[in-house]
Amino acid sequence: MIPPKPPARSDRVSLWRYLRLFRADILSAQPARLYRAWMAEFRTPFFRSYLCNEPALVDLVLRERPGDFPKSGRVSEGLRPLLGQSVFVTNGETWKRQRRIIDPAFEGGRLRDTFPAMVDAGQGAVARLAGLADGSPVEVEAQTSHAAADVIFRTLFSIPIENATAARVFEEFKAHQRTQPVLNLAAFIPLPHWFPRFHRRETRATARRIRGLIERLTAARMDEITAGTAPDDLATKIMTTADPETGERFTTAEMVDQVAIFFLAGHETSASALAWALYLLALYPEWQDKVATEAAEVMGDRAPKFAEMGRLRVARDVFRETLRLYPPVPMMVREATCPERFRGRDVSPGAQVVLSPWHLHRHERLWERPDEFDPARFAAANGRDCLRRAYIPFSAGSRVCTGAGFAMIEGPLLLAMLVRAFRLAPVEGRPAMPVAHLTVRGRDGIWLRMTPRA
Repeated sequence: MIPPKPPARSDRVSLWRYLRLFRADILSAQPARLYRAWMAEFRTPFFRSYLCNEPALVDLVLRERPGDFPKSGRVSEGLRPLLGQSVFVTNGETWKRQRRIIDPAFEGGRLRDTFPAMVDAGQGAVARLAGLADGSPVEVEAQTSHAAADVIFRTLFSIPIENATAARVFEEFKAHQRTQPVLNLAAFIPLPHWFPRFHRRETRATARRIRGLIERLTAARMDEITAGTAPDDLATKIMTTADPETGERFTTAEMVDQVAIFFLAGHETSASALAWALYLLALYPEWQDKVATEAAEVMGDRAPKFAEMGRLRVARDVFRETLRLYPPVPMMVREATCPERFRGRDVSPGAQVVLSPWHLHRHERLWERPDEFDPARFAAANGRDCLRRAYIPFSAGSRVCTGAGFAMIEGPLLLAMLVRAFRLAPVEGRPAMPVAHLTVRGRDGIWLRMTPRA
C-alpha cells in the first residue's frame, strides 16, 4: 500500500490554468518531473522561478549563503495582516535581532521546563477523544488542531485552550484560515511597495480580531512581569530577554507579531503533522502496534517524563517519516539578490528560488522507495544519508525553525499518548488526499475510527 499522493498536472499548461490549479492546491499544480529533476525553471510574464532539488543547491541557499537568498516577500504578503513584522517574514538585521531574542527560549534546557505543559495538553486531548472513541468516524484534523493549540497556549502563556481568550483566538484563527490569506495578488505579480495588496475583507477582519486578543494577553503578561508575578513560561522568557548586542527587549507591539507567528507556525504545522501521523498508523496497523507497545513499556499508565522521551524511538521514527512524506510547509521561497549560475543557467537578481521539502523528500534519485511509508528507513545507509542531505521539514541553516526541537518533542509525545489510549482504523470510502495552501492538510479532512485500546 502506498500512502496517498496528489496527482501531478500535465507538464505544459497555460499561466491561467496554472493559477487556477495553484488556487485549488499548490501540490497538484506542479508537474510530475519535479520528483526527478535536480532543478526546474518556470517562466511567467512577471518573474522567473527556479525549483532546486539538488542537495548542493539546497545547501548553497540555506546553509552556505543564506544572506544572498533572503525570504521572498511573495509568500508572506498575504500573511502580513496577521503576522506584521514577525520573525517569519523579516530579513537582514531585523530578523537577526529577533532571533537573538527568541532563540534562548527554545534551547534544550527550556524544553525540559515546558514539557509538563505538553503532557497536560496531551492528557486533555486523550480525555476529549475518549468521548468520541466509539468506532464512529472522527475528523482528526480538527482534534489535532485543538491539541496543538492547547500546547501553544499552555507553553506560551500558561493557560489551557479552555481559557476564554485562548478559545476565542483558536476560533478566530480557524476563520482566518478559511479566507486562504496566502492566495494574494502579490504572490503572483510583483507589485511596487506602494501598490495596495487587496487582502480579502474577512482576512483583514479576522487578523485584526486575533491581534487584538493577543495584544490583551501580552499586555497582561507585561503587567505581571512588572509586578514580579509572571509564570516562568515561554512568553515571560521571550519578553524578559534582552538582545545581547543592543540590550533592547521586544515592545508589546513587537511581541504581538511574534506570538502571532508562534501560533501560526507552532499550531498549524504541528496539527498537520500529528493528523497525518495518526492516519498513517491507521493505514499500517503493524506500526501502530509497535508505537502502542513502546508507549506502554515506557510510560505505562502514568504521565510520561522528559527523561523518557529518548526511549520513544519508534514514535520518533514514525513522526520523522510522517514529516518526510507530508512536510507541513511544502515549499519555501527565497529571492536571489545577485547574479547566480545554477547548473549552467543564469539566475538574475530578483528571481524566485523555490525549495520544496515535498519534492525533495520524495525525490526518486535520492530516496529508496520514496513514496512508501517506512519508519525503519532511517536505520539504513540510504535513510541516514538522505536525512543529512535531503530532509528539511524545518528548513536548515541559520533560518532553521527555532521551534524544531520543540516540535520533535511535542509530536512523538502526543502521538505516543494517543496511540497508547486508542486503536485507529481508516474509514472505508473516505481516503485522505493531501492538498496544500499554507500547510499540507486533507482535502476533505482526515477521517478515522477510534476505539479504546484494551
